[in-house]
Amino acid sequence: MGAAQTLIADKGLAGLKAREVAQAAGCALGAIYTVFADLDELILRVNARTLTRLEAALAQEGDGDALEVLALAYLAFARREEPSWRALFGFRLPPGSSLPDWFVTERDRLFALLESPLSELLPDHAPEDVRRTARTLFSAVHGIVSLGLEDKLGDSAGVMLEAELEAFVGTFARGLAVAARKRRQDARARE
Repeated sequence: MGAAQTLIADKGLAGLKAREVAQAAGCALGAIYTVFADLDELILRVNARTLTRLEAALAQEGDGDALEVLALAYLAFARREEPSWRALFGFRLPPGSSLPDWFVTERDRLFALLESPLSELLPDHAPEDVRRTARTLFSAVHGIVSLGLEDKLGDSAGVMLEAELEAFVGTFARGLAVAARKRRQDARARE
C-alpha cells in the first residue's frame, strides 16, 4: 500500500496503475490482488490513510474561531498534499457500488471535527441536523478550496484564498448564531 500511496502523492490518482504499483513495491502484479480485492479497494485504503492525515491536521489547535481554524487547516493540508487530497475526492467507485462501512467510519470521523463547534452554535438542534450542517459547511469549504487551488475564483492565490475562507466561515457561523438566537426568542414569545 505504501507504493500506491507514494505513486498517488507523486502523480495523482490518474497515475495509479496496478502494474506500476507492483513494480514500485517489488512484487508480482498478482500479489496485489492477494492483499486487495481489486484496485478500487487499494485506492480506498490509500484514501483512508489520507483521511487519517487530514483528520490529524484538522485536529491541531489554532488561534481564533474553531470553524475558521478548521477551514484554514483544511486549505493548508490541500496545498501540502494536493495530489493525495485530490485523489481522496476524485476517486469514484463503479456505478452501483457503495463505500464500505470501514471507509464511511473513517470519513465520518472527519465530519465529527466540525460537529463539535457547530453543536455549540446550534445547541437546540438535533444531532442529525448538526451532522447535516457539518456536511454542508464542509462541502462549501471544499468547493472554495478546490476552485481556489485551480485558480477558478479569480485572484484567489495565497492570502486572498485564506481571507475568502475566513470571511465565508465567519459569515456562516454568525448566520447560524443569529438564526439560533431568533428561534429561541420566537419560542419564548410563544410561551
